[in-house]
Amino acid sequence: MYSARIIRKGGLDLDIAKAESSDLLNILELQYEAYQSEAEIYGEMIPPLKQTIGELEEEFKEGIILKAAVHGEIVGSVRAKIQDEVCLIGKLIVKPQYQNQGIGQRLMKAIEEAHGHLKRIELFTGHKSTRNLALYHKLGYRIYKEEEVNEDLTMVYMYKEV
Repeated sequence: MYSARIIRKGGLDLDIAKAESSDLLNILELQYEAYQSEAEIYGEMIPPLKQTIGELEEEFKEGIILKAAVHGEIVGSVRAKIQDEVCLIGKLIVKPQYQNQGIGQRLMKAIEEAHGHLKRIELFTGHKSTRNLALYHKLGYRIYKEEEVNEDLTMVYMYKEV
């Protein structure tokens, strides 16, 4: 089980731990809040805004979900599952008022550490999600494929060798 306590600059007391089933509704609500900015970028109802609690419960059973909490409030989360000996990372989310404070970066490092026994980690994001792309590049991820979904969206697939 992954668990860490990080004291950030400015006194932000951040706990990162494996999510429990009782956290899933809070994580789903946070996901809806965090993905509003992505929906604005792409101008449509994107899949993370359509996800149901049942679908999230299935992801919980199939992989690992980490949560980041400040004073007990969940302010971030990231998910991963293993497929063909590759760690597939998905849905890195941070509550809007807590963004740009290093929480996303810490969650990414934590999920990587939780899967350190694997040789490759993969993720994807949209081509217009410049903040996401910058974070992933900063963390050492490289583009290996781009796939056009429609004229407004190209998915950018990235990987990192561990």
